[in-house]
Amino acid sequence: MSEFRDYFVCDSCRNRDFKVLYNFSLRFHKVNFSDDLIYDSLSEEIFQCTQCQKTYTKTEVQEGLADLKRRRKGGVRQGSLFSDM
Repeated sequence: MSEFRDYFVCDSCRNRDFKVLYNFSLRFHKVNFSDDLIYDSLSEEIFQCTQCQKTYTKTEVQEGLADLKRRRKGGVRQGSLFSDM
């Protein structure tokens, strides 16, 4: 059985290399039973194309990979998310 790979690629420039960017923040909000603020610590992961700097969320990348899987199962070899490098 032969092995092959399909890559998630940037839909703007067809590059398959990305770097991970992280954003860290605190979200403050009040609660009804107190005057004090409560906060949540948040971190966001963003993937940036190394060629054109277009960014993708983790959800967009996961959806793109799921699309590759669906297309491969169906035998379809078209669309902007395929790369056989």
